[in-house]
Amino acid sequence: MSVAFRVQIYFFLICLSALKGQSRYLEDNDITQDGVFSILNSEIKRGLSEGLLYRRPLRCIDMLTMEGQFTFTADHPQLHCAVFFIGEPQEIISIEYSSVNIDCNGGDFIKAFDGWIMKGETFPSSLDHPLPIYDRYIDYCETGRLRQAVRSSQNVAMLFFRIHTPGSGFTVTIKKISNPFPCNVISQTPEGSFTMIIPHQHRNCSFSIIYPVEIKISELTLGHFNDLQVKKPVTGCGRAGDFVELLGGSGVDPSKMFPVADLCYSFNGLAEMKIGCDNTVVRMVSSGRFVNRVVFEYRLLERPELEKQKGNSVEDFCYTTD
Repeated sequence: MSVAFRVQIYFFLICLSALKGQSRYLEDNDITQDGVFSILNSEIKRGLSEGLLYRRPLRCIDMLTMEGQFTFTADHPQLHCAVFFIGEPQEIISIEYSSVNIDCNGGDFIKAFDGWIMKGETFPSSLDHPLPIYDRYIDYCETGRLRQAVRSSQNVAMLFFRIHTPGSGFTVTIKKISNPFPCNVISQTPEGSFTMIIPHQHRNCSFSIIYPVEIKISELTLGHFNDLQVKKPVTGCGRAGDFVELLGGSGVDPSKMFPVADLCYSFNGLAEMKIGCDNTVVRMVSSGRFVNRVVFEYRLLERPELEKQKGNSVEDFCYTTD
């Protein structure tokens, strides 16, 4: 099945599944990454003159990749809506509300989420985000008068909303803000390069590519192994506190993905790995005691390469759900 045909099918599935979803459990939506990226691929990036604000209507299931002002007006009850926002790796998302006309007491809501949720899985995972899941939801009905704008911690964010009355709706203004040290990232494309730096911070950072790809790491600097007085761990990277791992899986939550490789030591050179899963993640774990850095590039696997990966029983770990 071609990629183009595959994403077209998932576009219809995402719309149908959203209409049948149980919105009281927001984290259990049936939205798939293929469905989201079919909308992303259809979003036309227009070259606007400096100073002009891009405007368009907002759809019940939508993907926004650019700055602008977007208005949703219900023409009938819309009970299971979700909007995905994505920026470049070095950007975070600002969502500012205006002209909000919803009935909070009648069951309407608008909730921002710091990250993405698909099929019950979250990005960033609870292990990679500084806040617990429930604190990553910001309910306009509870905070709207005091907090007209919210910001994401990474280059992706979401809105969930439910509106019962035709004619009701809201407007959001989306802005991109520069992030000098991007941590958790979802790539918009199946090809590119990235340098991840964690400067003396105790945190975990995941770079997610929602495609089967080849990863080429050209540089890895882990501060603790620049000190020859520190002993290397006996097995694996667990005792090191600072390491990089390559993950593969079918969902978006890195904590539920299969560890394909652990990189425990600094090097300059080239390390290559082909991962034929729907999602590939480069994840860095940092103790906060050092400046850690990894430089890598990635490209989409061609069909013959994918067939070869399947012949090697890649699906045995790509679709593990434990």
